[in-house]
Amino acid sequence: MAGVDSLPLFHRIAGAPVIVLGQGDMAEPKRRLVERAGGEVIDDLQEGLDRGARLAFVAHDSRKACEADAIRLRCAGVLVNVVDRPELCDFTTPSILDRNPLLVAIGTGGASAGLAKHIRLRLDALLPPRLGELARALYAARPRLRERWPDGADRRRALDTALGPGGLLDPLDDSSADKVDDWIAGATPDLADIRTAIVLSSDDPDDLTLRQVRLLGRADVLLVDTDVPAAILDRARADAERHPLASDGGGYGGLVVELRRAR
Repeated sequence: MAGVDSLPLFHRIAGAPVIVLGQGDMAEPKRRLVERAGGEVIDDLQEGLDRGARLAFVAHDSRKACEADAIRLRCAGVLVNVVDRPELCDFTTPSILDRNPLLVAIGTGGASAGLAKHIRLRLDALLPPRLGELARALYAARPRLRERWPDGADRRRALDTALGPGGLLDPLDDSSADKVDDWIAGATPDLADIRTAIVLSSDDPDDLTLRQVRLLGRADVLLVDTDVPAAILDRARADAERHPLASDGGGYGGLVVELRRAR
């Protein structure tokens, strides 16, 4: 399986102490970021350690000062971000597109904050302002969703149908948040088992068609031909069942996708 340079995580810090060391243009944005997420900014290293801080931002002008504080913090078990010095970081901060509670985080592992920013700006223009309302409406509807579709696979397929392109709850439709109640109360969508095949034209996942990417992202079961590359499998849901294609005896439910290599 292809690797990634960082593990993306969303860390809850509301009410928690977070160390932010340094002054000026590099440190101030980190203070605002911590405060925006509800954290308490601590600007003294020892006080932060005494308070049990687990995250720290270091933004000194001096590289030696950054290295010294980073070592001390790391030895105390604190995860450290050294501003503009990715080689000294345990974690990096992404560019954030805010549709609270839906957050889109774009990171480059410290390679280029400018690139991350411009990707965010493009997505900001694409995603509707009320997307967060759709997320809240779906969260509030969870008990009714479980009642309507008790089976988890049926529930997932119903959501996939509604949230897909052109679906009743299409995330790119700014009015989707207003339709959740009607969708749950409406006619049950066709949840019949579906089986389809993807014939790979190459080992490069960038050669997958949009339809193939959508199928991989929605598949409940993958039946995998010999030597299908890991880079292709990475495009599928992590929780999808995976079985060798040759050993298929039938009986799989939901959306079953056969991954075949071209002969």
